[in-house]
Amino acid sequence: MPYKKPKIEKHFYTIGEVADMFGVNTSLIRFWEKKFDNIKPQKNAKGNRLFTPDAIEEVRLVFHLVKERGMTLDGAQQKIKENKEDTVQEHEIVKRLQTIREMLTQIKQEL
Repeated sequence: MPYKKPKIEKHFYTIGEVADMFGVNTSLIRFWEKKFDNIKPQKNAKGNRLFTPDAIEEVRLVFHLVKERGMTLDGAQQKIKENKEDTVQEHEIVKRLQTIREMLTQIKQEL
């Protein structure tokens, strides 16, 4: 049986790594942290922000609303406060559809 390399997932990500994930500046992540109560990274003794995978999902939700859907910051805050479950569910559906689209595009290119 061949060796399967285990998937190693980090427990904490720096603000620079999170910014790279979304293609934004670290200053934007800091700004969103101030504006949105749901983004709460942990901080080490030096004060460096450390994002858990759950905190990254909160950033992903804000990114989806603000950057992908074009909502204002106030509109995104209101949507998260009023209907967070529906917003998260809607974002998951969009993510799945994007994955399916990428797979279909890849299959089309192989034909």
